[in-house]
Amino acid sequence: MKKKIAVIAGGDSSEEVVSVKSAGGIISFLDKDRYDVYLVLIKKGEWLLRGENGESYPIDKNDFSAATENGKIIFDFAYITIHGTPGENGVLQGYFDLIGLPYSCCGVFAASLTFNKYFCNKMLQGFGIPIAESILLRKNDPFSADEITARLGLPCFIKPNVGGSSFGTTKVKNTADIASAVGLAFAEGEEVIIESFMLGTEITCGCYKIKDKEVVFPITEVVSKNEFFDYDAKYNADQVEEITPARISDELTEAVKRTTSRIYDLLGCKGIIRVDYIIVDGVPHLLEVNTTPGMTPTSFIPQQVRAAGLDIREVMTDIIENELNKN
Repeated sequence: MKKKIAVIAGGDSSEEVVSVKSAGGIISFLDKDRYDVYLVLIKKGEWLLRGENGESYPIDKNDFSAATENGKIIFDFAYITIHGTPGENGVLQGYFDLIGLPYSCCGVFAASLTFNKYFCNKMLQGFGIPIAESILLRKNDPFSADEITARLGLPCFIKPNVGGSSFGTTKVKNTADIASAVGLAFAEGEEVIIESFMLGTEITCGCYKIKDKEVVFPITEVVSKNEFFDYDAKYNADQVEEITPARISDELTEAVKRTTSRIYDLLGCKGIIRVDYIIVDGVPHLLEVNTTPGMTPTSFIPQQVRAAGLDIREVMTDIIENELNKN
């Protein structure tokens, strides 16, 4: 009998639209001969199984099941592709741990830590991984634009500490613009991170590990035609050039791959992650760790899977079967 897979999308952040697109990619990648695949949309407490013809069925949160006209659907596995809360920050993972349903990505601790850019990067810096100089602001914290400029220099980046897809992110070039950029970032969340500008080559590297296999994908070089790799560049192909494999030396490539694998282990990751870096004077500096990376057909991970000569369907099967067969 086929296993029933719930691909979970939506969420309560500005990244909801991106999440739904990733869900469509994952659904297209999964092996339909092996799995029955369903889309589940979660948004502000409303959990719905979406049928093929657009019909909706409420999810019973007691056991994450759905009653349909064809009977009760009880899922065997959850593939989480919510970018933002509650799927990327450990909340949904904790729920699935409580009811005993296997899922695709990092557990509660790793998810909640990586969702907080400031503390995740500071933790990894303690293990010798270079990062940008940064300042954390919480709601109602007093701050001085002049002091920020003196400490971090200009330009600097101001962004939500727990957001993604570059929502609320500003590259600030003038001290006078800091306050408005902080306000824009706070519109996306309760914390804001301000980082020094690093001039270099932006790259990203995906990785996953299962019981008997480690896969670190080819590295992608990101060349944005905008001021930085903002929302438009991320989701409009004409705004960015994505080159896989990256145009960096073999030695640097291997160093980035080793660092990505090490980060995976340091954080206790699970499933597929993607780590973003910027190479400054030949040294890769960590930007952030993504534990539920975008999975549309044109996203970085599918690109890297193709560049590695792998089958995305087999990669998805690896992730699912590793969790289903743990015991």
